Amino acid sequence: MIGIDTNVLVRLVVRDDEPQFQAAYALFQNESIWIADSVVLETEWVLRYAYAYSRQEIVQTFRRLFGLKQVHLTDSARMHQVLAWHEQGLDVADALHMAASRSAKGFASFDQKLVKRAHALGMPFVQDLNS
Repeated sequence: MIGIDTNVLVRLVVRDDEPQFQAAYALFQNESIWIADSVVLETEWVLRYAYAYSRQEIVQTFRRLFGLKQVHLTDSARMHQVLAWHEQGLDVADALHMAASRSAKGFASFDQKLVKRAHALGMPFVQDLNS
């Protein structure tokens, strides 16, 4: 298994540099690929800000990638929860932090917008520290 950097994943997805796309594609064809949570987080940011991908395009892209038999994640169930929450309006970073904290007593934030969104999505474990 080989871990990949964000730039490898971005080249594979956006195909804006043909030689790098071909190298990334060959890697995905010939290796088992491990994608770290931090690479997912950074790739989402790059796709959103540098390539103007919509929330739905990002979710669809990751679901296709994560469905490949050679792709492995730290916790695929957690990452699928992150994508579901992102699709429902949470930022990927916030969703990742909360999903990783599910076994904790709760999740605390000063971000009132985040707390409001989380509660609307049925996550009472998210606490507003402004109160």
